[in-house]
Amino acid sequence: MKPSLRGVFGPVITTFDARGELDLDAFGANAKSHLAAGLDGLVVAGSTGEAALLEEGERQRLVEMARSVTPNEKWLIVGTGAESTKACVRRCREAAERGADAVLVVAPHYYANAMTSACLQAHYERVADESPIPVLLYNIPKYMHFKLEGALVARLAEHDNVVGMKDSSGDLAYLPNYLAAQDDSFTVITGHGGSFHQALQLGVRGGILAVALFATELSLEVLRTFTAGNLAASKEAQDRLTPMALEIVGRMGIPAVKAAMDRVGLRGGPVRLPLLDASPADLADVDRLLREASLVGVA
Repeated sequence: MKPSLRGVFGPVITTFDARGELDLDAFGANAKSHLAAGLDGLVVAGSTGEAALLEEGERQRLVEMARSVTPNEKWLIVGTGAESTKACVRRCREAAERGADAVLVVAPHYYANAMTSACLQAHYERVADESPIPVLLYNIPKYMHFKLEGALVARLAEHDNVVGMKDSSGDLAYLPNYLAAQDDSFTVITGHGGSFHQALQLGVRGGILAVALFATELSLEVLRTFTAGNLAASKEAQDRLTPMALEIVGRMGIPAVKAAMDRVGLRGGPVRLPLLDASPADLADVDRLLREASLVGVA
């Protein structure tokens, strides 16, 4: 039986070769390493996975590879957000056919000014009605250019097939509006590694954290010590984690995340155009931040 939706999950990168084509062997090797290191599950085709740059067939192959290496007791969550409700539903079905346990659905945002609460509710309800597997809402204002309103989340949380949400805003002042909807059937997870400890104090049940891809043990330590009631140790781990989360993930982004993975013995590699690989200055910052966190050379 699948454990409850709580813990630390890795929003895995998509690995490419020098020609910009999928490197599935590297992807599978990373996935095995993440899970062996203790992550509670993987998120495929999310923001850190360069989802916006993937072809449909590539998404499917990534899910298949992830499923082949993810034990049944671990979560496999797939990003299926799309600009049309029809396309989102199709991606949900395709993810389910390939063994995903749940889908993570970012709101449509190209027509951001038109995305009223009524519009978003209609979208998410149709997706939840037609998705064969459970749905998690995904709030990431950095890319959406708006946030999911707390009242909307509360209404959607009443749907039997909406089981939770990922909030990547890092807005601790607004987070309680989402936590108000949390109960036995709806779980709130943070996507902001720079405030993981603080979000746990407010009541989230876990994190989908890009920083956990290269600082796995430290991310797990924040949760493990918090759960054990050792708030001082949890805060200490968070203090080491925060600079990497804010700088490598937040400021420098996917190219730096991949560089950090290379440096801790995983498979990062190149990004896909139009993204460009990390600059020499950013690489120097990555090295410094990993060194300051005592992670350099740690696989």
